[in-house]
Amino acid sequence: MTQPDLDRFTSRRSTVYAPNGVVATSQPLASQAGVSILQQGGNAFDAAVATAAALNVVEPTSTGLGGDVFALYRTADGDVGAMRSCGGAPAEATIENVRASLKAQDDPSEWYPENRGYAVDGTEDTDDLGMPFLGPHAVTVPGTARGWEATVERFGKLSLEDALQPAIDYAIGGYPVSEVIASHWVGAETLFKTDHAREAYLKDGKAPEAGETMTLPRLGESLRRIAEEGADVLYEGDIAEKIAEEVQSQGGFLTVEDLAAFEPEFPDPVSTTYNGAEIYELPPNNQGLIALEALNIADELGASDHPIDSPERVHYFAEAMKLAFHDGHRYITDPEYEEVPPLASDSWAKKRAEHVGESANHDVSFGVPDANAEDADTVLLCVADDEGNVVSFINSRFAGFGSGLVAGDTGIALQNRGASFSLDPDHPNHLEPGKRPFHTLIPALAKFDDDDWAAFGVMGGYMQPQGHVQVVSNIVDYDLPLQAALDLPRWRYREDGTLAIEGRMDGNLATKLTRKGHDVRVLAPVLFGGAQIVRNDNGVLSGATEPRKDGNASGY
Repeated sequence: MTQPDLDRFTSRRSTVYAPNGVVATSQPLASQAGVSILQQGGNAFDAAVATAAALNVVEPTSTGLGGDVFALYRTADGDVGAMRSCGGAPAEATIENVRASLKAQDDPSEWYPENRGYAVDGTEDTDDLGMPFLGPHAVTVPGTARGWEATVERFGKLSLEDALQPAIDYAIGGYPVSEVIASHWVGAETLFKTDHAREAYLKDGKAPEAGETMTLPRLGESLRRIAEEGADVLYEGDIAEKIAEEVQSQGGFLTVEDLAAFEPEFPDPVSTTYNGAEIYELPPNNQGLIALEALNIADELGASDHPIDSPERVHYFAEAMKLAFHDGHRYITDPEYEEVPPLASDSWAKKRAEHVGESANHDVSFGVPDANAEDADTVLLCVADDEGNVVSFINSRFAGFGSGLVAGDTGIALQNRGASFSLDPDHPNHLEPGKRPFHTLIPALAKFDDDDWAAFGVMGGYMQPQGHVQVVSNIVDYDLPLQAALDLPRWRYREDGTLAIEGRMDGNLATKLTRKGHDVRVLAPVLFGGAQIVRNDNGVLSGATEPRKDGNASGY
């Protein structure tokens, strides 16, 4: 079969409208799982969990039970809220213990992809190493299972067992792998080293091709256990024991006690008003404040006064993002450990906007050293129902299949979110026991009017807040339909100081941006995020999906 060209955009999508419910996500089978739950009498919260669980199976390259889950939502009663279900570092995970463990390794190079600037023969002082990107020290307590359970129990109408059934059916019965996901699955061939990991996710050592049927029976059995016994089996039962055993066998510190102590949180969202729209994000330890600060600075600069395809618009939004990233990555961490300044305030934006001129500012840096978070991927899904609930739900292991560790025979691949910690004790986001790392994941809400609400998000590491800013502007400033707002070519500021654009952008735009001092690069579409959005506009439900992914928006 001829391999698909993932860089071509030759088809046209329309915004999806539906009377009863709509689901937008990155894989069609997962969308259908959510719709089926709505048809069974569930609401948007039940459908969000069902869709997320199905994505664990049909898009295991981006999400799983070994990761974390977050939500922003507006309920049918008009309440606006958030869920944060992400665990912290193990109780024994100190900077000193991690460095000692690295010293004890004959060759820790497999934990640092691409041999990032240090000797692999053991001769270099491990005090100079950053936090490992892979392996046991990158594993933090997974929040997914208890986050799903809390969502259904607090807000749903059906049971957790009902919500997980479509995912179990796909895992046991099998499904054909879709195109973009197949291209990402290839990385598992080199990532997974143990037999049980390779047997769980590969066929005879190979990743499945597009259209090839795949089953994940081990993961399916774990999902069945959670459906029947509840999430505690993953945090206190024999699945918890297998997770801890896997991490400890590789030299890590995670224990069953660390898992058992975990509970989801329901913090108050943070928000700002942008050109009349109220935009809601997750507070720290997530990077939602970065999106809000960038919108405020862009508003202060009058970025939206310029035509949608103009170099001035891109320049001012990109400069706003630079400053927001610089601030966010300097200050955002677990608020229980460090105080975070008011990055989303108008007064903060006014001061920061003074640093933006007509030429690119090169005296800005961002990123946590060695975090490798810039191009991490995940799944985000959005659901709206006819009761008035809208939900943005994001589920991730951080980078692809995560740490490279799969817990015994459970089929649960464990996240590497701990890679976002710093081993520099002076950095606000430095590793500490129990501390939650800086998190890229940010579901979002937009209130356009009293009875006009949208749930949205854009997947992809540091692309996430940049995608939020662009999608919000496309809708609020230029009145684009939902699908057109997602289809528009994107830009993104990079850690190395370059301004990346998609090849679909007008060539003259790139030239004019270079005249403003930007170091412009053209990158592949896969690096510009994965957006999803649903909307309830006075009872009219609609949705749109990311053209750079495999998915769709589906309603009934």
